[in-house]
Amino acid sequence: MAGSRAAIRYAKALLNLAKDNQADEAVNNDMLEIAQAINDSKELAIFLQSPVVKSSVKNASLKEIFPKASAHTHGIFDVLVANKRIDLLEDVAHKYVFLFDTMKGNEVARVTTAVPLTADLEKKVSAKVKELTGKEVALENIVDETILGGFILRVGDMQYNASIANQLSKLKREFSIS
Repeated sequence: MAGSRAAIRYAKALLNLAKDNQADEAVNNDMLEIAQAINDSKELAIFLQSPVVKSSVKNASLKEIFPKASAHTHGIFDVLVANKRIDLLEDVAHKYVFLFDTMKGNEVARVTTAVPLTADLEKKVSAKVKELTGKEVALENIVDETILGGFILRVGDMQYNASIANQLSKLKREFSIS
């Protein structure tokens, strides 16, 4: 929890600095790339979390991995290393993207399903979310077989759980109370 609060503080500070220098779009692209790279590379995630690797090596490595990143992005590497918080980089990247999208009025709806959404179903879900929120949203489909079927829709702080796993859990609670 403390790490998450710290990550949001770093992300807000970075967004404010980037916005003041008209670099917020470039930094957003960097943060998307960083979050994706850390998510895709287990080795990179372990490397950043490792207490054995020196912070200076982590900083130099990040600048080698992301050479085209903006000066602001390289600056956040320096700040996180100086404060011994480089392990928060992925979280900072996610928080920055979220704050940037919120600032721009873009919202991401996360739809968790047991199988990937079809194009037709994606259009229907987008239309329903727009009807409910009044905002244009981008859909992110997360596949999770453990929900068995149905879907879980999350937009901002609203969540609608129509998964079969949730319905079975409700039934289980009802029967255990009786």
